Amino acid sequence: MKRICLMVLRNILFAPIWFFKIWYYGRSDKYTEEQRFALLKHVTVHANKGGRVKIEVHGLENLPKENGYILFPNHQGLFDVLAFLEANPDPFTVVMKKEVQNVVLIKQVRIIMRAQAIDREDPRNAMKVIRQMAEEVKQGRNYLIFSEGTRTKNPNRTQEFKGGSFKSAYYAKCPIVPAVLIDSYKAFDVSSIKPLTVQLHYLAPLYYDDYKDMKTNEVAALVKQRIDAVISENEYLPIK
Repeated sequence: MKRICLMVLRNILFAPIWFFKIWYYGRSDKYTEEQRFALLKHVTVHANKGGRVKIEVHGLENLPKENGYILFPNHQGLFDVLAFLEANPDPFTVVMKKEVQNVVLIKQVRIIMRAQAIDREDPRNAMKVIRQMAEEVKQGRNYLIFSEGTRTKNPNRTQEFKGGSFKSAYYAKCPIVPAVLIDSYKAFDVSSIKPLTVQLHYLAPLYYDDYKDMKTNEVAALVKQRIDAVISENEYLPIK
């Protein structure tokens, strides 16, 4: 909460304008996805800078050259999406839990990103979202989904990755891009405003031919294993 307040206070003159523009861009159909994403990236970069958060990005060369891929990162907290909004060069949208879809600001961001809200307690709704997501990925949209379903309670440790979330990739026959967040939880879940470096690692993608003969739970376990390995190698690196 302290860092959120710092982000707002250090951008107090621009925050109302940004909020209005996010609301307006989200409600209007005259802006392209690239234009909406550019606005969110602009706001996010300034917010992160105001909050004294640096995003240290590794592995951008691993992102597929063409759009139509799905990012599968570990989930540490509310700051996670902000890290990707600053770092990712390509427009993307997210799948979020329905419990937060109408929270102020999150709602406006959901609308401008044309994001999906999923009900984790309703299998029929979850499958509908997964299929809709796959159809959009086939059309060239990029998605981010947290396979763990909820953020971890243990800093820089992962929970089980749910195989069901990977069905979207199977339906779309698209690249799966594992991504690793390190220390993202410290941004909002630690009561501090000290300068913070959040690491974001893009790992080598799995293409359809790589995983088509695997079960979804096997892919989930493989992605988790790769993410855990990168966390173990990098979580105590000195800040650059």
